[in-house]
Amino acid sequence: MDLEKKFARFGEGLSVSEGHLIEGYASLFGACDQGGDVVAAGAYAVSLKRLAEDGRKVRMLWQHDPAQPIGVWDEVREDGRGLFVKGRILESVEKGREAAALLAAGAIDGLSIGYRTRKAVKSDKGRRLLQELELWEVSLVTFPMLPSARVAAKGETPESADLRELAAVFEAARQEIARTD
Repeated sequence: MDLEKKFARFGEGLSVSEGHLIEGYASLFGACDQGGDVVAAGAYAVSLKRLAEDGRKVRMLWQHDPAQPIGVWDEVREDGRGLFVKGRILESVEKGREAAALLAAGAIDGLSIGYRTRKAVKSDKGRRLLQELELWEVSLVTFPMLPSARVAAKGETPESADLRELAAVFEAARQEIARTD
């Protein structure tokens, strides 16, 4: 089984501080991505438990390249909203310094998870509901697939990010209603 990737744009709740400390959501439950997939609440629970039992951590990579680890995820957990991550970009690593500079400049703003699907079902709308995922890594990436999770701009509050996300949900619903009329 090949490793799958699911992209998310940081921000709606993800912050970058001191140039290298990052935290926020790598995946949001119930949000349909551009590939038509929706991650169900609890989809990461088994994987995160297994990683903890084995004393292993989710890797922080640059652009999904296993030869380019750029930091450490100190915390990876599920909550009611999604998959929360908190970690440090290692500035002692060349690609880590580059990633921190690109984040600061706004040149990149995406996260992407690398995973294997363990359990999924198709909906009547042709979407895939991902019910159990084996999480391998969370990467900083250039092009994310889930627009509702991206890095907050400097000075932006989580509340304004939440309002923008809510507006996006209403816009998507409006477009869906218009399409079915």
